Amino acid sequence: MAIFAIFIMEDWELDFKWLELKHKLKAVLKSEVIPDIKSILFLIGVQELGTVRKDFTKEEKRDLIHIAACALLENEGYYVFEGRDHDGWPHWEIVKPFNIKGADEQERILKKNIIRYFEKLDHTN
Repeated sequence: MAIFAIFIMEDWELDFKWLELKHKLKAVLKSEVIPDIKSILFLIGVQELGTVRKDFTKEEKRDLIHIAACALLENEGYYVFEGRDHDGWPHWEIVKPFNIKGADEQERILKKNIIRYFEKLDHTN
């Protein structure tokens, strides 16, 4: 059984770290555009899949965003990793329902966990 650390972040700190992360990703990707949350979720999904392609279908792109959400919300105890299917796509099992009301609070939880995700990547490299 995993023990989940409490990850408390003030609103101003979340906003600052979120903006900082978006600018870092813009630089790393050599993009002219600052990535939005959906683009960042897509990147995390590709990272979790472990396969980079240029020809993901629309359905696969949607699945990659879902993979990212599952991987991120695993930190909050909502999902547990089950394994990979025969095509290598990761799958999670729902442990508890994600009943957070309101788009703003849902986005806040995702942003907090996206920041945590990239901080972990920085520490492993």
